Amino acid sequence: MKTIIVPVDFSKECLTALDVALTLAHKVEANIQLVHVLTGVKNVPHGVLEQEHKQAIDRFDELLGKYQDTDGIKLEYIVKEGKIFKEVTSQAASFEDSVIVLSTHGKSGFEELFIGSNAYKIVSTSSRPVISVRNCMDFEYVRKIVMPLDVTFQTREKVPYTAKLAKLFGAEINVVTLASTNVKSIEKKLNEYASQVGAFLEIHKIPFTIEHLHGENLTDITLDYARSVRADLISIMTEQEKSISNLLLGNYAHQMLNKAEIPVLAFPTYQIGEILDDLRTQGVYLYDSVR
Repeated sequence: MKTIIVPVDFSKECLTALDVALTLAHKVEANIQLVHVLTGVKNVPHGVLEQEHKQAIDRFDELLGKYQDTDGIKLEYIVKEGKIFKEVTSQAASFEDSVIVLSTHGKSGFEELFIGSNAYKIVSTSSRPVISVRNCMDFEYVRKIVMPLDVTFQTREKVPYTAKLAKLFGAEINVVTLASTNVKSIEKKLNEYASQVGAFLEIHKIPFTIEHLHGENLTDITLDYARSVRADLISIMTEQEKSISNLLLGNYAHQMLNKAEIPVLAFPTYQIGEILDDLRTQGVYLYDSVR
């Protein structure tokens, strides 16, 4: 994690994400780039666009003036033009190792962030991990991370990244398997997945617990569990569904992003097999039945 991208619309709410980004940057010695996007610029006269661009730069200079003491962290900004979600995600993708930290506005989650559903679109289309923050939260005190597992093969792809965060903050990972049925074959697979993840965390000396949860609404039982253990972060996969627009999150991820009262790390599906390879190099062999 070398670069942290923070979308900025100059509202007071976006400062929550900047505060989290600064704390994270201190932990990993990363740089921070603030991104503001000018929208609806196609039919705007050139002079007006120049004025809006200058106003954005002036507001950035004022904002950065309030964050002068960053202890060696490089804090910079960029003003772009176009669609917010596309420009933010493309900017993050331009860096080899980056993460997006964004804040949600209003009591209803993503409905009021930036313009319309831009936060939702950022999370669902990003090729980089996204940490969404609704309320003020100090990452200095992250001590428990809830990491749900389902029956999909991709569910374990978030494990290495989540483990790195846990290492940085000295946090415990609470692994939870999720099932809405008592079918034995599903329970067996979930138990095997949990054992593999436990072995991975044990090898990397990360404290963890394992719980098996059942219920009709997997989002609600995950959030209930997170509250019960006073978790500070929930780590999920984006679980994108195929669609023409490619902007649909899976039902679980969608509900989680809208209901969670604590930060959510949404991890994209693009590192298939990393945890399996890591386990094999450590001498931990997996059952063919879970591949």
